[in-house]
Amino acid sequence: MQSKSILIVYCHPYPQSFNHAILTHLEKNLTNHGLHYQLIDLYGDHFQPFYDAEELRLFHQGQTHDPLVKRYLDQLKTADGIIFVTPIWWNSIPGMLKGFIDKVMKEGDGLTHTVTRTGISGCLTNLKHAYVFTTSTSPTFWFHIASGNGIQKIFINKTLEQLGIRKAKWYNFGNISHATKKQRTHYLMTCQERSLHF
Repeated sequence: MQSKSILIVYCHPYPQSFNHAILTHLEKNLTNHGLHYQLIDLYGDHFQPFYDAEELRLFHQGQTHDPLVKRYLDQLKTADGIIFVTPIWWNSIPGMLKGFIDKVMKEGDGLTHTVTRTGISGCLTNLKHAYVFTTSTSPTFWFHIASGNGIQKIFINKTLEQLGIRKAKWYNFGNISHATKKQRTHYLMTCQERSLHF
């Protein structure tokens, strides 16, 4: 049986961040268990997360003049599952990750989605499962109770589902500025354990 391929989308600019520690642990864990993965490092790749006029002109043709967009599309279409590693900034995903969704998720047959009279039909059904690992300075209960729960309700339940990714789990490490070493280690272990369930 062919080994599953996991795509990691990493969104953080600082190599000493806890997000980078999450990425490092995930990569080591997947390698140790013989799982093939590919990495999209948005900041490391110097991805431009906004449209220029030519890119927008090409959008409805399903075309791009950005070689990173072409590479990312190939990776999305050939993976079996996807992992997002990102901070939560101002109650939502960072602009860099939003730009990844805006630019890379191209409309058209064989791409990421098609637009019908009744809405969006997702084409990324090859991504059987997604994990969204986030960190935040606010405690996790804040997102569930007081801020509209945008990661779950918008990014996961709407955006990813519209793209055809039907199964997604979100694990947030909240109150990170005041977290103990034991709490950080526990979250890293949670990420490692969940990353094997594809």
